[in-house]
Amino acid sequence: MSDADRLARNFADLVKDDNEGRIGIRLETRALAHAQHALDLQVVGQASTRVRHRLYYLAAAFTGTALWAAVEAQEPQRAQKHLNKAMMLAGMAGSSEMQMRLWGHAALLAFQQQHMHDALAAAEAGRRAHVCRSDALFRSLASARLAGILSAVGENAAALRALEHAEKTYVRADMGEQRPTWMSFYDLAELNGLAALVMSRVGRHEEAEARLHRTLALLRPDFHRNRVYYTIHLALAQLAQDEADQAVNTALPLLSMESAPLAGRSRSLLHHFDHKLRQLAPGAHFVIEWQDRLAEGKKEL
Repeated sequence: MSDADRLARNFADLVKDDNEGRIGIRLETRALAHAQHALDLQVVGQASTRVRHRLYYLAAAFTGTALWAAVEAQEPQRAQKHLNKAMMLAGMAGSSEMQMRLWGHAALLAFQQQHMHDALAAAEAGRRAHVCRSDALFRSLASARLAGILSAVGENAAALRALEHAEKTYVRADMGEQRPTWMSFYDLAELNGLAALVMSRVGRHEEAEARLHRTLALLRPDFHRNRVYYTIHLALAQLAQDEADQAVNTALPLLSMESAPLAGRSRSLLHHFDHKLRQLAPGAHFVIEWQDRLAEGKKEL
């Protein structure tokens, strides 16, 4: 159990690095190495069933972090391989909570590949996980994720109902209850961020902008990756309201040469913003400034 405790502390460190934006192949490799160590411990000496289940749980947790890193880096083949193994390990651990986490990643992976029926099925599977029946905070997160996928497939009314359920359930959750380390990201800031994505997809861009301002105001200072991600979405929400000048002002600080290089989803999202901006206001002086700054930072992006 002492070995498992050390691995749990290492997992907490990886979660912290992820939240701070230190994600990528290095994090993915570290996570896989820890997962293998957890599995190696299964064959060393004698251990109780409780310890063995915990080691399988930790192996699933680390493999799930490798999955998330591959999804964030938009590497679907690696991500799918990690997903398959993590699901098997979570099943061996008998952990509904870990399976719920993995279904959320599976939904995003399928969404990235435009396998929308798979994305919806994965989000629904996460919502059905046993832990969602016993813990309101998990139920809220699963409902918010389901709302996002429903809005992406055009089921707007169902998406808004799922989002309303997520918000009502969040209020009922006992925030003082002890939960796994990986759930630490899900707070009121993240709920508003997920809600903003739904609002954007159903065409309620003004409300999406308001939600994103709320997210950025509430977001913890060390959550660098999420701050970048939601800042780009804020710029996109402003662009959708024909506020191109304001959108550039929002996005420009992300091109600072002092900032950490953007990776994965955020990099793709920023290039999507660039494309939409040039369509909306070609030749505007602030667009020219944006393009000059973007060109300067290409090697960082």
